[in-house]
Amino acid sequence: MRLLAVIIFALMMAACNQEQDITGSTPACPMRTYSSFNPRDMNQCVAACKACEHGKTVTCTTSCTLKGAH
Repeated sequence: MRLLAVIIFALMMAACNQEQDITGSTPACPMRTYSSFNPRDMNQCVAACKACEHGKTVTCTTSCTLKGAH
């Protein structure tokens, strides 16, 4: 029973973060949308979020604000 619980826990932890986030890298999708993508520009950040991540205005605005966009 403990082995089953450990296996389930390990599978849950492995599935938590499937995204490969590399700090300091520039995502390719926003670079295709804007030739000089500036993640600190709120308008560009929100537009890229909506186009590339299929986000909504509210969630993208919150995400961009947390990333330091003005």
